[in-house]
Amino acid sequence: MMTPMRYVVVVLALIISLHYLVSFTSDSYGRVTSLESLKKAVVGSKPDPNVPPYKVPVSDEYYVHKNTTSPLGRKANAAIVMLARNSDLNGVIISMKQMEDRFNKKFQYPYVFLNEQPFEDKFVQRVSELTDAKVQFGLIPNEHWVQPAEIDEEKATESRNKMIKDNVIYGGSVPYRNMCRFNSGFFYRHELLKPFQYYWRVEPDVKFFCDIDYDPFLIMQDQNKLYGFTISLYEYEATIPTLWSAVKEFIHENPELISPDNAMSFLSDDGGETYNRCHFWSNFEIASLDLWRSPAYSKFFDFLDKKGGFYYERWGDAPVHSIGAALFAKKEQIVTDTSLSNTVLKEMHTKEGSVGVISPKILTMKVTHV
Repeated sequence: MMTPMRYVVVVLALIISLHYLVSFTSDSYGRVTSLESLKKAVVGSKPDPNVPPYKVPVSDEYYVHKNTTSPLGRKANAAIVMLARNSDLNGVIISMKQMEDRFNKKFQYPYVFLNEQPFEDKFVQRVSELTDAKVQFGLIPNEHWVQPAEIDEEKATESRNKMIKDNVIYGGSVPYRNMCRFNSGFFYRHELLKPFQYYWRVEPDVKFFCDIDYDPFLIMQDQNKLYGFTISLYEYEATIPTLWSAVKEFIHENPELISPDNAMSFLSDDGGETYNRCHFWSNFEIASLDLWRSPAYSKFFDFLDKKGGFYYERWGDAPVHSIGAALFAKKEQIVTDTSLSNTVLKEMHTKEGSVGVISPKILTMKVTHV
């Protein structure tokens, strides 16, 4: 006959055996009941200064498994945004199929499509068939897209001709300049985006090579992040010869608008005297619309727009967004997702040297910041 103590020993042995069995068969249970997790639950967690930020994993609470809804039943107020023409339909289909298969069939975030021309019925029908999420199609106001009347066309034409002669990519294109100006200062003002707080920019003809089983929007929201990117590049110098001088002029006139804990060190290697041409690749960005809607960025864009550099040169939305985020957000609010950086590919057919090379300042949205 067993004594009470023996019963206790047997029960403890069974519990320990079950614990190890479930730990080996369930990753989530193993993580939650690990000694490190229990230690964090008791004494709290502090970042290890010896561990690089990009090695800090995304918390399990943001993951979704088995095609269920968003973790904890939560969703951020966010949309997937795509600027596309009717002629981009095939590329849009490729991107949407990838986006749905790898991410959005699990999370069901709405799509917003924008075009400077009305979308054709064929485009609307075909795109709407690719997702169960809500899809909206918007027309860009003419004044947000076309070259402003105050631009000196003779001067702009002379600049474009020089860029064509110098073999600058898109150097002769007015529509490309329209797009850069729109993405820099107007897309977030569109009526369809006014209800949203976050957006994920997706381009036609992109491929996602890995499943994205966690919600980057919720990470941005919960951790108060404002701008997320995957890689940084050097901007092509011939497209922005006077951009930095305009930026320095703005900073001099509006020092109170600059964040005290900014990311100037990403933009400049000499304290802001010169621009090192590093920029976040804006073809893929997940960001807070409130960053661009802020009075500081709005004043910044209006200042740049009056300079005419979008047309007299070829200022791109990537350096403009990068400089804006670096100046007006705290550097800890600018993040990169090193897992997503390995999932996205956009094939670019460019002339050698036109785009630049990958910057050594790639910032290595897994709790990683500038």
